[in-house]
Amino acid sequence: MILYDPDLTMTHTDYGIMLPISPARASRIIDFLGRAGVLDALPLKPVLNCREARGLLGNPTCINREDLERVHQKEFIATLYQEGPEGSQGLLKALFNAYELMDSQGRPNRYEPDLAVKPLIELFHLIVAQVEGTYLACRLALDQGRSEPGFCYYLGGGMHHARYDQGAGFCLINDIIIAARKLQAENRARRIWIVDLDAHKGCGTAELVHFSRMRGELRGDKDPAAALDICNLSIHMAKGWPLDDETLQVAPPGRAPWIQGDVEISIEAGAEDTYMPELQQGLGLLEKCSETLRPDLVIVVDGSDPYEHDGLPSSNLLKLSLDRCIERDRLVYQYLRKQQVPSAWIMAGGYGERAWEPTGYFLQTLQVG
Repeated sequence: MILYDPDLTMTHTDYGIMLPISPARASRIIDFLGRAGVLDALPLKPVLNCREARGLLGNPTCINREDLERVHQKEFIATLYQEGPEGSQGLLKALFNAYELMDSQGRPNRYEPDLAVKPLIELFHLIVAQVEGTYLACRLALDQGRSEPGFCYYLGGGMHHARYDQGAGFCLINDIIIAARKLQAENRARRIWIVDLDAHKGCGTAELVHFSRMRGELRGDKDPAAALDICNLSIHMAKGWPLDDETLQVAPPGRAPWIQGDVEISIEAGAEDTYMPELQQGLGLLEKCSETLRPDLVIVVDGSDPYEHDGLPSSNLLKLSLDRCIERDRLVYQYLRKQQVPSAWIMAGGYGERAWEPTGYFLQTLQVG
């Protein structure tokens, strides 16, 4: 099943943000699958938008402020809702920080406000809607028939750099953990794995999982398994943002990106041949971290920025061929099917005009695979 909602497309240039993110990435995937004549034959049918997904699921509660506060610092969320002495300026500062719109000298960085056709402040509502898309994808994966493990690919989401009290790396809030915690609060899933394939370390996700475990320890939770209700794997570049020297020098101890996830796989530049065996081994380590208990759901952060034709300079230390990108996704997909675990896939990082290719060709293989 594919979840694709054109209304959730983030056209960053509309807000004056000059990132190499193609707003046509998701639509190109749909167009490609349509031209290939596989949409009706794939196990992905039907292609839903969020309104149709909500109807299919019985119109669940939308993502709200409580869901955000379950994961992020309440004062930070209040700022995003334009409360406090700074009002709307607080939200603008948070967006400037998350999207890195000012350099260290206070000059605009990849930001052209004169070219904007929409107020930057309105981007927050679209971001929250993207979070809801991730949640709906998880629900669709969980609610599919039991003869085969549920599968839903959401052409959006993946804001894995957002941290407890601030955004980072083009991510304002963390849709992955917000969706996971909402599912747990609703008793729809207890144990959830996150498999992060983005080129950049999922630093915000690691921080939020770590902080959640710390809060559980402070509460004196008696169930040791509760500390492992979310387990995460991240396979990423060994260097480059957020693991570059400049970022690490200003990062406080005990905060992202210093915090380690449960399974960290760092791939050195030029070591692409080690990627697949390292990923295979990492999935086995994730099982051990989870105390061999099978998860109720796996969220796959399916970044295409490890692709050798990605258009973001900070991704170029990892260069997987198209065939290897497809092999990567097939490995995870087949592993989860063998484990009989439902999975929700989210698009995550991918830059430039060819960012659609790894996802499009992977989904095409499901017809024959």
